[in-house]
Amino acid sequence: MWDKRFSEAELAYGDQPNDFLRDETASLRKGKCLCLADGQGRNGVWLAQSGFEVTAMDQSAVGLGRAQELAAARGVTIQTVVGDLADFDMGAERWDSIVSIFVHLPPPFRIGVHARIVRALKPGGTVLIEAYTPRKYELPGFGGPPPAQSERTFTEAMLRQDFAALDIVIAREVEREVNEGKYHHGLSETVQFLARKPIGE
Repeated sequence: MWDKRFSEAELAYGDQPNDFLRDETASLRKGKCLCLADGQGRNGVWLAQSGFEVTAMDQSAVGLGRAQELAAARGVTIQTVVGDLADFDMGAERWDSIVSIFVHLPPPFRIGVHARIVRALKPGGTVLIEAYTPRKYELPGFGGPPPAQSERTFTEAMLRQDFAALDIVIAREVEREVNEGKYHHGLSETVQFLARKPIGE
C-alpha cells in the first residue's frame, strides 16, 4: 500500500510540515531527532531546515527516496532508514527528540512503541505526537484509520498513560482543519502531545 501511495506523482501528504510540529518546533530539544514513519519526509526535512540532525525512518523505501529528493530540493541533508516499527531499534538514551505524526497503531503495539520511545530519549529529550482521535469519525474530514480500524486512533488519556514517566508539556484533543495533501484534509479531531524526559531518569 505505502509504496504505491508514495509512488504517485503528487506528494501524498504535501511538502509542508504538520501544523502542530511547525508551531512547536522551538519547544523540541535541538540535536539528534528521530522521525518515526516519516513517509516522504515533509516533517523530517522541515526539522533539518530548522537545525536538527534528522534520521527519518519508514517501512517504505519509495517514500524515503522521495524524502531524500525533498531534502535535496530544500538544500538540507537527512539520514533515512528503512524499517518496521515492530522491531525497529531506537536504542537507549540516543535521541534529543522523537517525532511521531499520524502514526496510528493498535493498542498493544502502540504501548510497546511508546515505551521504546521513552527508553530511547536522552534525559531532557522531547517527544511530539499528533494523531487522530475516535471523534474524527463524527466529523467530515478525511484521513487516518478507516472505521474498521478505529482502535488505532489515540486519545489524550492514552498518551498520558503511555508517557506517565515523562513531564507532560501539552496534552489536548482539538477540533481543527487538517490540510496535508490529498490523504489528510478537512475538519477533524486530533490529539496533540508534547512531553519531556526528566533529567536524571
